[in-house]
Amino acid sequence: MKLVIAVINHDDANLVIRNLSEAGFSSTKLATTGGFLMAGNMTILVGAPDEKVDEVIAVIKKYSHSRKQMIPTTSELSYGYYPTMPVEVTVGGAIIFVVDVDRFERV
Repeated sequence: MKLVIAVINHDDANLVIRNLSEAGFSSTKLATTGGFLMAGNMTILVGAPDEKVDEVIAVIKKYSHSRKQMIPTTSELSYGYYPTMPVEVTVGGAIIFVVDVDRFERV
């Protein structure tokens, strides 16, 4: 048994969860915030048998897309923060961790 932990953009979360469910996988969605952009993410937890992990990852890859987004930046001067030129960054996609599960119980 494995636990798949996927951090995805909040815009993709409902589509990913719906398609995981249609593929027969139960999931848990947690609202999270990224440390770099301080943007809303979703962390999805999926328990899966070892032989089904690639299928879970394929669904996540298919329905979580990366995209470019402009974000404002600031610079700090002695008098406070001042806006500077926006910067284009890539957001979305997925960060996926797969960890072993020593014990699983459904109660």
